[in-house]
Amino acid sequence: MKKTIIFLATLLLFACDQGPKSPRGFSLPEGDMEQGYQVFKKYQCQDCHRIAGEKAPEDTQYLVAKPIPLGGSSGRIKTYAELVTSIINPSHKLTPRQPASFTSEDGVSLMRVVNDELTVSELIDLVAYLQPKYKVTPYRTSDYRLYQLRIPEKSNE
Repeated sequence: MKKTIIFLATLLLFACDQGPKSPRGFSLPEGDMEQGYQVFKKYQCQDCHRIAGEKAPEDTQYLVAKPIPLGGSSGRIKTYAELVTSIINPSHKLTPRQPASFTSEDGVSLMRVVNDELTVSELIDLVAYLQPKYKVTPYRTSDYRLYQLRIPEKSNE
């Protein structure tokens, strides 16, 4: 039993690794949403992406068959770290369920990598523009009122 406890404690220590690749402590300064919108336009993000809940201008011609939505409701928070990662490493979170139109034959994102063009300030502003577009929808639990146990009342006879 004692060996099991020691093993579990060791496992927990390694699971909480705070090594050099840990995201702990990652933080961006405040960005400017208006500047972020300008960055979104400058890098022509609107050619492949649409902002959920916003109507695209009539003359919008997407470069992809189905525009990739940004923002909208989700069951979890889209953090700035996730947004930064999605921008600088667009293939990071791709799943096999992604439509083929989003990826190349080898499964790499078709999103243009702008790491050599985008400044850190532009990245910060772009994330400041995008993050409020995501709305967290609280998880709704099932309502089991229909299945409540009904105990028959005792008659006073």
